[in-house]
Amino acid sequence: MFADLGVPIIDTDIIAREVVAKDAPAVAEIRHAFGDDVFDEEGVLDRRKMRKIVFSDEGKRRALETILHPRIREATVARAEAVTSPYIVIVVPLLVGSPMKEFMDRVLVVDCSEDVQLGRLMARDGETDEQARRMIAVQASRDDRLGIADDVVLNDADPDQTRTRIEALHRSYLELSKGYRQ
Repeated sequence: MFADLGVPIIDTDIIAREVVAKDAPAVAEIRHAFGDDVFDEEGVLDRRKMRKIVFSDEGKRRALETILHPRIREATVARAEAVTSPYIVIVVPLLVGSPMKEFMDRVLVVDCSEDVQLGRLMARDGETDEQARRMIAVQASRDDRLGIADDVVLNDADPDQTRTRIEALHRSYLELSKGYRQ
């Protein structure tokens, strides 16, 4: 909805996919750390296999984060520094506890009930209930996410209500940005 208002969006999930694209530098490190089994016949990372591994073994999840997070942060910062609009939205699903938080001027949490979150995760990734619950369990809790929020948008509400809230935040962010970004 912010994009519909002309706001540049930097999505770290998209950047995460870019840094693991075939022949990207991170791929060699991932192959070294996790072996060939997490890649398909064409050398493309099998994200479903990787999720099964890292969401059932914290050490392996941290190893993958060590490979990916610095690259994601570097690309995010570079893209943000190139933007000249009054403000930008940087989408960081795992912001709580991330060094990326220090880069943010304001934190907007898009929130929904845990049941809705679970259902969306299963629908988006085709995961089982059990795997989706493991994925949610390693993330920051809803209370932790809300605890770092400057602003909250409920995303299990009526779409018109959500749009109205986004438009109000947009006006507020434009006002806050006056004189801040040059």
